[in-house]
Amino acid sequence: MATNRFGYSDDFVLKNGKVGINTAEPQETLDVVGSIKATNIKTTGISSFTTYEGFLEANHNISENLDLTSGTSGSLSGEIIVGTGVTATVGSAATSSQGNIDSLKVYNTFTVPTGGTEDRPSKVKPGQLYYNVDFKTIEFWDGNVWRQVDNTTQSGRGVIAGGTTNVPASSTIISTINYINISSTGNSLDFGNLTSNGSQASSASSSTRGIFAGRVGVAPTFTASNIIDYITIASQGNAIDFGDLPTATRAMSQGASSSTRGIFAGGVSPGNTNVINYVTISTIGNALDFGDLIDASYGNSATSSPTRGVWGGDSVYNKRLQYVTISSTGNAIRFGDLTFSTSDGGAIGNSVRGIYGGMDVLLTKSLSYITIATMGNSVEFGEMTGGTFGRTFRGCSTQIRGVLTGGSSAPTQVNIIDYITIASAGNAQDFGDLNTPLQQHATCSDSHGGLGGF
Repeated sequence: MATNRFGYSDDFVLKNGKVGINTAEPQETLDVVGSIKATNIKTTGISSFTTYEGFLEANHNISENLDLTSGTSGSLSGEIIVGTGVTATVGSAATSSQGNIDSLKVYNTFTVPTGGTEDRPSKVKPGQLYYNVDFKTIEFWDGNVWRQVDNTTQSGRGVIAGGTTNVPASSTIISTINYINISSTGNSLDFGNLTSNGSQASSASSSTRGIFAGRVGVAPTFTASNIIDYITIASQGNAIDFGDLPTATRAMSQGASSSTRGIFAGGVSPGNTNVINYVTISTIGNALDFGDLIDASYGNSATSSPTRGVWGGDSVYNKRLQYVTISSTGNAIRFGDLTFSTSDGGAIGNSVRGIYGGMDVLLTKSLSYITIATMGNSVEFGEMTGGTFGRTFRGCSTQIRGVLTGGSSAPTQVNIIDYITIASAGNAQDFGDLNTPLQQHATCSDSHGGLGGF
């Protein structure tokens, strides 16, 4: 049979058994420079497609805008690269679950699913990202709960604000703010001042801000206040007005806090109250109603995990522990009991353990701990050092270490700073000294156990 040969300059070339279109030197059996349009392609043997029903080739580099509004799509293997100035949009009617992507590189911006707290995806896998417009934060699903992506460097700084001292007189109320480096030891250093003199304030903090709510003013009137101040923990300087509590309150419990919210409970306003209020730490504004404690009381000690805030003891030397879920609103729920009755003590903790101390009716120096994720009674931890029986001391912490500051050793205040290692049990050790004897002050840190939650 005769063989027909056709030649059309460089548009069509048959050379060395290879066909070229728009190339003078074909490199493959069929070498086409440009696009191919076909109604149907049939192949035998081994074949490979660049795209098929939306699948992208391995290591596919998207150089033009790509909009997948429906149908199936995914990557067979390898890497997908979205170039600068190019967008790849997947619509709600499209799926992309057929293949695996080894890596995804985006050279400009990458937008995760967005919505409010009530709009969070219901079917999620661990590691899935979501931007919460209510909290203005990136969240990820850890397999159990949504957590905040925390990209803030935590220095381990603890802050001590206001309080009552015996310098120059036994009931002197001050506005001084001091700080310590929790991971080391040493004496406290000057930070700045509150917006006014104040004692018995409640405190909460994120990794960037410290919040101080309510207080009692200068003797002899000791008038309660609705002031809320804030500081930037990483810097030194005076506090700035944040907003107001709904009513003037003193002797509130220690605050509970997550990365997002600060919660203040109980106090005297003018009688004992069970009100729980909250603020969004990253903003400024007045506190809002959260719910109620089990009873009207003051002097409760509080610690936090990313999920829960737990208060222990109260003004009538109660052993009771009660908790709230920080990201929601509602009334406190019974948790268990402390090993001792306490009033106006202090608490510290990491994301797993909460540790409570304070004066009981026998003037002991006891410390006990709970596992915050469970409910039950506290377990003995150890004791504070001998300089204080614990009444009116306060505490702050990192994930590793808790620091206990000040307090009273009848009839006067002390400048003692103790520390403990939270994961172990044992007696407190000497850390250093406050720059003045102090009690009924407020404390917070940029590294406490509540960070990473809402």
